[in-house]
Amino acid sequence: MPDMSAHLALTQLVPFAAEELDKNKVTPGVLGFVVFAVMAVAVWMLMKSMNRHMGKVSFDEGAEPKGAAPAKSGTAAQE
Repeated sequence: MPDMSAHLALTQLVPFAAEELDKNKVTPGVLGFVVFAVMAVAVWMLMKSMNRHMGKVSFDEGAEPKGAAPAKSGTAAQE
């Protein structure tokens, strides 16, 4: 029954006004703004976290061994 109480709470927050509703002009309202703002904050936090994790990565390409020839693309070494 927790779903029913949440539904009732939302219907109390968003009253229905049938006479005042213009069917040609429908906007997302406050709930749409709140959802968009939460998603924007979540994306910002994910980007910040990704930037922090990428900063921790250290990739140093070592020198190739002298005896190894560079691999040619598209051909496999046959022995």
